[in-house]
Amino acid sequence: MARIQPAPDPADPVTSGANGPSGPGRRKAVRYAVPVAVAGVAAATIGIGSALASSGDPDLPKISAQDLIAKVAASDTQQLSGSVRVTTDLGLPSMPSGMSFGGSGDGAKGGKGGASPQDRLTELASGTHTLRVAADGPERQRVSIVERAAEYSMVRNGDQVWAYDSGSNTAYHAKAPQKQQKQQKHQKESSKSGPESASPQELAKKVLDAAGPDTDVAVDGTAKVAGRDAYQLTLKPKQDDTTVGAVRIAVDAKNGVPLKFTLAPKGGGKAVVDVAFTKVSFDKPSASTFSFTPPKGAKVTEGSEEKGHEKGHEAGKGRLPVAPPGIGTGSAAKVTGTGWSSIAEFSGGGKGKLPGGKGDGAKGDKTSADAASLLDSFGTKVSGDFGTGRVVSTRLVNALLTDDGKVYVGAVTKDALVKAADSAAHK
Repeated sequence: MARIQPAPDPADPVTSGANGPSGPGRRKAVRYAVPVAVAGVAAATIGIGSALASSGDPDLPKISAQDLIAKVAASDTQQLSGSVRVTTDLGLPSMPSGMSFGGSGDGAKGGKGGASPQDRLTELASGTHTLRVAADGPERQRVSIVERAAEYSMVRNGDQVWAYDSGSNTAYHAKAPQKQQKQQKHQKESSKSGPESASPQELAKKVLDAAGPDTDVAVDGTAKVAGRDAYQLTLKPKQDDTTVGAVRIAVDAKNGVPLKFTLAPKGGGKAVVDVAFTKVSFDKPSASTFSFTPPKGAKVTEGSEEKGHEKGHEAGKGRLPVAPPGIGTGSAAKVTGTGWSSIAEFSGGGKGKLPGGKGDGAKGDKTSADAASLLDSFGTKVSGDFGTGRVVSTRLVNALLTDDGKVYVGAVTKDALVKAADSAAHK
């Protein structure tokens, strides 16, 4: 009876790769083709844990920020394995009894929503979690969320994608979209591909790609991360209306792979997102790491059974991965502002409905009534030329939900959101 094997602890194959910045003349287009299951985790975690033991800062040769960014861009590591600790403290507001952010599961039964990756997206949005990751190129990847009494694993092996929840003995199976497979094949042939996952690499790539004239970049000393010598690359926004204080990326001194990613809020206190390898190996993972057969008695859900899953995945590209409470993700976002001050604007439920909470609750629309109560419990009421609405705040991201059905979201101050809404009202 074949069962999924927990990824090896010290050398559990991990997903890694080159994460290139977008500096003029420096950018190397290292794009990673991620399996749907692994991509889901990457979208929802924006945070992987604080890093481990340090036995003193290593004495490394001097390097400029420009050369260090180029080193990250030039890195082509496609094979690695290890453990990653994810710590996220967004400061999400307390939810009323019986309600939770993104909660679709049945935690009491241990399944936490079953094996579908989409059901686990918000699980890593708070607290500390341990991941075991592995990668052997863009077509073989594995990520496991390790819990005290259970393990949730996502495995990509060629065109086969599996997710398995040992707590509920449920499995999810899908085939990677053909379009994605063709892109990966092309990338592999052009030697510009690499694995991608919920790891410091992907987070670092996104930030370095976005870094521009609105950012001060510097090399700020050295560090030991997962036993590896690393340079500390620091990025600080120049814009005053962002809630981001600084981003620090520990870059492997030998191969340029980001080993740790830390995002600190402007308001001070501990990091909002802290992601780091605790163990890492750049050796080729064993082929058995990516094999999976559903255990006997496991309930298996096929991806095709979830109507519109693949279509929804494609349609969601470029949109907000997680919407405020009561807001669907089907609305295309319009982005205003630049750099760290960017604000996403999209439609909510329409005038008189969500997100303003003035829906048909009295006529039996329980969803609208619940959402209205939820927003009233932790939203701050604001007004301006745009009308009235509520601002829902975390330690990093603020969201303005207007009573006429608009949503403004960004890592910016409340005043910046109101200003954006007022500007839109005058157009």
